[in-house]
Order: sequence, then C-alpha cells, then structure tokens
Amino acid sequence: MRTLAIAALSTAALLAGPAAQPAADAPVVVGSKAFTESVILGEIIKQTLERSGVPAVHRRELGGTRVLFDALRHGQIDVYAEYTGTLYQELLRPAQDQAARTAQLNSLGVQIAVALGFSDTYVLGTRDSFAAGTALSSISQLRTRPQVRLGFSNEFMNRADGWPALKRYYRLPQSNVRGLDHQLAYRAVLSGDLDVTDFYSTDPEITRYRLRVLADDQHFFPDYDAVLLTRAALTARARAVLARLAGRISTAQMSRMNAAVTLDGRSETEVAHAFVDRLFGERTVASRSSRVAEIAEFTGEHLLLSGASLAAAVLLGLPLGIIAARRQRFGRLVLGVAGIVQTVPSLALLVFMIPLLGIGFTPAAVALFLYSLLPIIRNTCTGLLDIPRPLNESAIALGLDSWARLRLIELPLATRPVLAGIKTAAVINIGTATLGALIGAGGYGQPILTGIRLNDVGMILEGAVPAALLALLVQWSFDGIERWLLPRANRSS
Repeated sequence: MRTLAIAALSTAALLAGPAAQPAADAPVVVGSKAFTESVILGEIIKQTLERSGVPAVHRRELGGTRVLFDALRHGQIDVYAEYTGTLYQELLRPAQDQAARTAQLNSLGVQIAVALGFSDTYVLGTRDSFAAGTALSSISQLRTRPQVRLGFSNEFMNRADGWPALKRYYRLPQSNVRGLDHQLAYRAVLSGDLDVTDFYSTDPEITRYRLRVLADDQHFFPDYDAVLLTRAALTARARAVLARLAGRISTAQMSRMNAAVTLDGRSETEVAHAFVDRLFGERTVASRSSRVAEIAEFTGEHLLLSGASLAAAVLLGLPLGIIAARRQRFGRLVLGVAGIVQTVPSLALLVFMIPLLGIGFTPAAVALFLYSLLPIIRNTCTGLLDIPRPLNESAIALGLDSWARLRLIELPLATRPVLAGIKTAAVINIGTATLGALIGAGGYGQPILTGIRLNDVGMILEGAVPAALLALLVQWSFDGIERWLLPRANRSS
C-alpha cells in the first residue's frame, strides 16, 4: 500500500512537469545548509544581490548537502555556497580531471559561479586536556587507541568523504560511533561525553575552547574551497553580481564572522550586512524586524501549514471513515495504509517529499496531511460502528434511506469520536509542523532550529512555547465545539 501512495505522489509530480524557467524579474532564491557558516554565506549572497538591484530571497537552514544540491538541480533554489571537496567526493561521480567534473555539472544544469577565496576543511579534534593526557596528536594514532570514544555530525557519519571512508583509509578499530548534531558534538566533547569529533577548520570554537586538532598525517581529506553553485538558468545579471564575491572572503574573515554569530550572539543578517557594507565601500543601516513581528510571521506560516493540511485531511478522512464503516473489508485496507504512513518517521517523510514536490510549503503540507489521516479515519469508522444496532434497525423500519440515516442518526451519534479524531490529528499536526522548517516551510520550527544551532535557549523557547500554546488553544477550541454540537444529555453520557 505504501508503494501505491508513493506511485500516486510520483504521478502527481510528473504531471506537474519540470520547473518553469524563472521570469526576468523573479527573485533569486538563495539556499543555505543547517550550520552557521552556510547561513552567513546565504545572507551575504542575498544582500549582495539586493544591494545591486537584483531581488532575492533566502531559504535558510534547508538541511544537509544532498537536500541543497537536489533543490538546486530541480530549480527550487538558484544558488548556494558549497565546498569543492564535498562537491567532488560526495555529489559527483569520481572523475580524474576538472574537465570531466565540469561536464558532469553541466549535464545536471549546475555551474560553479565563483570561488569565494577561503577553504573550510574537515578536521578531527578533541579537548586539549584529553590530547595531552593520552599523547594524541594525529588521526593515525587512533588506530592504537580503540577505547577512544568517537562521535560525529550526522552528515559526516554517512558521507563519501566522511566516517566510513576515513575508517577504511586509516584502518581504525572504533565501531561504537555515535551520530549527533554538529553544535551538540562540541558540547559533548567539552563535557567529556565524547573524546573526538569532526570540526570545520573555520569553527571559532576551536580557538575559544582551546580544542586540539588532530593532524591528518596520511592526507585523507581533500581541499574544501568555498564556491558558489548556481543553476545554469540563472540570469546573466545575477551571475555578474555574484562575480563581485570572487576571492573576497579570506579564511580569517570567515572564522571571525562565524565567531560573531556563535560566540558573540550577533545575528547572521547583521554580520552579513557589515561584510556587504565593506564590499560596496559604503555604510548603511541594517533593517531589523522586531521579535514580535518575527513571531507573528512564524505564527502565520505555522497556522497556514497546519490549517491547510488538516482541512485536506478532514475532507478526505471523513468520507474514507464512513466508507470504511460500511465496507469493512475496504476499511481494513484503508486503515492499514494509513497506519503504515503513520509509522514512517516524520523527518524521513519530509525528506522523501523533496524529490517529488520540491522544498517549501507544498511538501511539508502533503506530509502533514498524510500524518493526519489515521486518527480521523479510525475515529470516524469506530464511532459509526459503535452505534447500537437497534437504532439502525429502527431507522430502516421508518423507511429512511442510507443517506438520511447517515445525516440524521449516525453522524450525530458519532459526533464525539469524530471530533476526538480531528482534535488528535490537529494537535499532532501542530507539533509535527515544526519540522517543516527543515525543508523551508517556515513556522515555529525556524527559531527552534536556529536556537539549537546557536545554543540559544531563548530562541528555542520563541518557537516551542507558541507551538505548545497553539496546540492547547486548538484542543480547547475543539472542546468548545463539542459542547456546542452535542446535547447536554449526550455530553453527560
């Protein structure tokens, strides 16, 4: 049944056709990965374009490398910052020369626009005290220290240039290796829960916390020069503007900008604005939106995402629940399919939607719609089946047809379980919608993800508290609807 659902979604995506070519005045869509440096670079790209009169929007923190690259290929974004080591080791087929790599990119409709001027390579590191106590200074020494606890960022755990290849290359014995968020890995190393993790060479935490970088003494990691990847269809005007960034960011500059955000608490937008001021040789005032305005914007996005997906689930779930109650063999099939969808992890379902529906609102809404179906179908079916048989027999004896029995007797008597199913779906929907920020759908998940990345509890609460309050408000609203719809005697029973 899952296969049928996948096939239906695939057919819908194919019918939609390829992405349309952007209009000349359409904004350039800039993407960024879910780590600080990428968000800063995304803001620099956006503000450089806007300062030159090219409209642009920034889709922040869209996830990992593969998500961004696929979004670029399929036209959901127009440009993002990538690294050559990642591009050649992870995203393209192995090629010996630059001409073959360029041909591969051209076949995918992707081009390297400019090199930004700095390199940000992977390094392995540990606490200075641990390195001194164990005389650990290079990656190859891990081969004789199987007791060392390793933990890497989730993306590094599965990359072609990540842990599996590193383990084979250095013949490392460690097997119980954990994957976790990049910023959480720092805290785990500092607290002693981990001994070694992966860093980016421009991470300011390395200097601030006096972490020891292990020498890549057998030269496993390639060069990771920062470049801008663009769609081949990007306008010549936008491409000319991006050329201003060629070679303009040094490794030291990038490290300082990272430190300004992760250690000094400045926003990526503010840091990028200062850089673009220097790039254009002018001093301007950065426009800032208030926290209240930002929360109001997140609220609108979250309500639209949750409301649209829930409404669609109610429109389909109620009829399916009614049919399931009257055709029980079909009912078991429908509930089985809805149950299978419910068992798919929400994050996996969101990522699965990207190749079919792109990024942003649509794939997140479809995923939430699928998650909302099961409680609505099941409660509607159960409520109708629990109606006492004598009542139905009496209605038949009075000459009521099937539609009249449903409208006048069955649905009124099943109101409570039906509303309970919709209420359950709504609460689940609101909570799960926070994950939509991972694929550019916005909502309360945006400040939560940013707060986790920056270790900012206040920012996490800006998304978590309103989401919880919204779920409570929805629950109370459905309680009020139930009191309004049901007669007092029915409520007390």
